[in-house]
Formats: sequence, structure tokens, C-alpha cells
Amino acid sequence: MKRYCLFILVLFITATARAQVNVDSLRRVINSKQPYQEKITASIKILENFETKNFDTTIIEGNKALALARKNTDSIAVAKIKRHIGVASYFQGKYDIAAKNYYESVAILEKANEKKELAPLYNELGKLYRKTRDLDKAMQNYEKAAALFKQLNDSAGVSMILNESGVVYEYKADYKEALNRYTASLNLAEARGDSLSVSYAVSNIAGIFVIEKKYTEAEKNLLRALNIRQLLKDSFAIALTYSDLGVAMNGKGDYIKATSYLQMSNKLAETLQYVELQSNNYSELASVAQRKGQYQEAYEYYLKRSYLRDSLYAMEKTKQIAELNTKYESAKKEQQIKEQHNRIRMQNFLFIGIGGLALLTGLLINSQYRRNKLRQEAQMKTELMKQQEMAVKAVIEAEENERQRIAKDLHDGVGQMMSAAKMNLSAFESEVQFANDEQKKSLKKVIQLVDESCKEVRTVSHIMMPNALLKNNLAAAIHDFVNKLNNKTLQAHVNTIGLDERMDSNIETVLYRVMQECVHNAIKHAGATTLDISLIRDKDGISGTVEDNGKGFDAADKDNFEGIGLKNITTRIEYLKGTVDFDTAPGRGTVVAFHVPFS
Repeated sequence: MKRYCLFILVLFITATARAQVNVDSLRRVINSKQPYQEKITASIKILENFETKNFDTTIIEGNKALALARKNTDSIAVAKIKRHIGVASYFQGKYDIAAKNYYESVAILEKANEKKELAPLYNELGKLYRKTRDLDKAMQNYEKAAALFKQLNDSAGVSMILNESGVVYEYKADYKEALNRYTASLNLAEARGDSLSVSYAVSNIAGIFVIEKKYTEAEKNLLRALNIRQLLKDSFAIALTYSDLGVAMNGKGDYIKATSYLQMSNKLAETLQYVELQSNNYSELASVAQRKGQYQEAYEYYLKRSYLRDSLYAMEKTKQIAELNTKYESAKKEQQIKEQHNRIRMQNFLFIGIGGLALLTGLLINSQYRRNKLRQEAQMKTELMKQQEMAVKAVIEAEENERQRIAKDLHDGVGQMMSAAKMNLSAFESEVQFANDEQKKSLKKVIQLVDESCKEVRTVSHIMMPNALLKNNLAAAIHDFVNKLNNKTLQAHVNTIGLDERMDSNIETVLYRVMQECVHNAIKHAGATTLDISLIRDKDGISGTVEDNGKGFDAADKDNFEGIGLKNITTRIEYLKGTVDFDTAPGRGTVVAFHVPFS
């Protein structure tokens, strides 16, 4: 059901964004000598236009509007603007910033008893807490919003809250209550003749029926939603409904209809450039094909889904695909080698037979055979080297992808949970009555610790997937990495020459990881207190040295090179067809020197 809820949220965004706004004319009003009220009205209309289209623009325009409202001491306008900034921050995943703006807006509107503005604001807070899985607080805010909408006799608002709060009960697996709320929302929408809201409600109801495996009822409701959306000519919503029908028909076992609906959805999704919907449809098409016993077709759909959403797959899925590919390539290569050996064996028999007939002819053929054999061996060696390079490349790319996955998990998972914890603590701080200042100071220390933890998580994720390397050159990325080190325990100096221009991203990434590994070894194993890093680019290639004053090691002892750290450095440099040397001895530090030529 998470998928249905996501679609409903997107549909709501689409519906609210349909009204076309002439932004240029609104900006002319803001920059003119018109009265303040006309200017602030135009500013808020701009925010409404960009709120679900361009989050950065919403925040930029929102800050301009805040300056105008504060200059004219218009607290109600400030509250409205902060709600829009909060919504944009929510869609950016900055939940703590969204919460800050929401609560500042709530404080103003509650004091002014602005019920019409408070009701949608409580709804936004409900969605925020639902996103962070604090379902009890989500329901508290939905109930506040529903009470205000009822006081305002706003049937559309009550209907919306019934739909939104129904999702909470889906998360709690209380499908009966979720269905009750969706049905109540449907009744209200039908009573006021709101066909768009009717389509939302029946789609939600269909989702419950799919969970309960009542596929006939689900199909009936989805076809009703489809008819409404076709009349409204809403291609986006039609694509989603086709996808939902495909899921329902797959569950029902009507694979012909399932395939047809999913393909129609993908056709629209491709036009709309909605990659996530295409990916979900390919996954469902693979399921249909597998149930039909068409395993090759299922595999092809799975590959298409992988192409669209590879970065979102779990590592176990990636490993499965990599293992299948490795087995296939290995089997193929073994067959080629076997065929080559068979050909060589046949040639040997042929040469021996010819040698028995005529010595001279045999010598000539033997000479030709040797040349062929040497050429084949050279080809085999060349092919083997290519395979080894491909294997090393695959390992490095897999390691880099895993670093990026972990970094994203830290940032989007742990980081957001820590942000949610900070948000809840901040909300608690504003609500609780402290017995004394010591209690308040203790809570502030806890909030500060959570904030520091958030920053630490972000720092670790940025080191694993450095934004500096994505946005700037290798020199900037290395400087950024070194600047994040604890300079109290390690004094690091960096010198870079000729790296202002960008290089191939693969080369930059490999060299960046080599530098990281060298610094890591100096800190963890060598116990160094100073570190000198040099990276120079000239016409021949790139040369680098990393020198520390640590305890060093015996370079003649091969066991020292069996560790993962030194292996990683050597493997990565060899992958770039470069050379690396380690100049060290116990008690006199270590110098790692490498050179990577330009191919």
C-alpha cells in the first residue's frame, strides 16, 4: 500500500499545480509602486506556483517575501510564507527545517486564531510526522485539522484529511479503519460533486481491496477512477491508474489484462519521463512473466528495471546480478579456451601427418604452426589481461557504488532519523514546562548532542561520497578531505600543481581513493603526526607522493603487503596502468610515490 499512498500524494500535487500563473506579471507587481497588499498577494501567489515545482526557487522567493512582510509588520503573511517554505523544505527532505518553519507559523496563527490558515498547516504537520513514522503525532495533527475544517464547513478539507489519515491506518495495518475513512471521504466527495476527489478516494479503496486480495472490487473502483481521469484528460493520473490496474490483474491471475494495462502505463510514463513509474511497471511485468513461466522475458524486464533504478537496489540484488554475469562470462571464456585447445590439438595431428609424407613440407608446416601457436598464445594473454582489467574495474566500481550507497543510507536514513529526533526534542522543548534552569540546560545539551551527531553523519557521508569531487576538480576534493581531518592530532600539508582542469571522472575517483587510503594508513597504522601530500600533473601524466613521520614498516617483508590497505593502493594504481613505490623502514616514516601516465 505504500505505493498507492505515494501515488495519491503525487496526484494531489499535480491537481493543485494545474492553475497557470503568469509569474512575470506577478513579479512586475512586486517591483512596481503598487500598495503593499497587492505586492504581498503577488509574492504569495508566486510561492503557490513554485511550491511543488521548484523547491529552491520557492525558498529563494519565500525569503524575499519574508523581508517584505516583516518590513510591513504583517505577521499573518509571515506565517503563510513560512508554511510554503516548510512545504518546499519537506520535499527536499530537510524535515528539521520544515518543522521549524511549520511551528513558527503555528505559533503566529494560533495566537491570531486564524482557523482557515491553521487547518491546512496542521495537515502539513501530520504528513511530516507520518513521513518520520511518528504515527501518533501525525494523527494528533490530522485530528486538529479535521476539527477546524468541520468548524469552517469545508467539506473538501474534511475529505482530504480522511484520505490522509487513512494512510496512517494503512501503516498500522488497520485496513478496516483505513477503508472506513476512504469510504467516508468518497461519500463527501460524491455529495458535493467533486469528481477529482472521488477519483482519489476510489483509488485508495482499490488499494485496500488489492491488499485483501479482493481483485474484482479493486478493478471496479480503479476503472471508475480511470473514467474520471480520462474525462479530466489527466495523463499523469491515467498512467498511475493503468499501473494500479496492472497490479490488481496480476494478483487476480488475469495476466493478459495485467500486461496490457502495465504497457499502456509505461507508454504514458515514458512520454511524461516518469522513471520511477516505469521502473515499478517493469518490476510488475517481470512478475507477470514469471508467473506465466516466461523466464527469459521476466529476466529482460528485470534488466530494464535495473537500468532505470540501479542506484536504488540493495547490495544483495547487485551481487546477484554481478554473480550471474560473472558465471556467464566465465562459462563463455572456458568454452572459447576449450575450442582453441581443440583446434591446436587438431593442428598438431595435421602437422605430424604432413611431416611423415615429406620432411621439407613438415618443417615448413611446423614453422607455420609455431608462428600460429605463438600468435594464439599472445592473443590469449592479451585477452586474459583484458579480462583481468575488466575484473579489477568491476571490483573498483562495485566498491565505489557501495561507498555511495552507504553514504546515501547514512545521509537519507540515519541522518533523517537524527533530524527527526532533533525535531521532536525541539518540539518537546517548546511544549514542556521546566521546573528549573538546570532541566532546560540539560535538554539543550541533549539537543546539541543530537545536532552534533547529525553533523558527524553528514561529514562521514560526504567523505565517502565527496560533493567536492562531484562539483569541482581533484585538487579541491583532496583539500576538502584534508581540511576535515582533526588538525590537533595530525598536521597535513597539501601541494597540487596543474590540476585546475577536470580529468576523466574515473581517474579522479581512483586517485582520490588512493589519497584517502594513504592518509588512513598514516593515521591508523603509522601513528603519524605530520603528513605531506603532493600531486603534480605534467605532460607525461600525474605524479604523487604522500610522506608521513610515522613508525614505518619493513618494506622487504612481503607479509606487510598482504593487508587490504596497501593492496587497495597497488590495485588502483595498476588499474590506471601506473606504478607505485613504498620507501620506508621501521622508525623512519613512509613515503608512498606513484606515477600514472596519460594513455
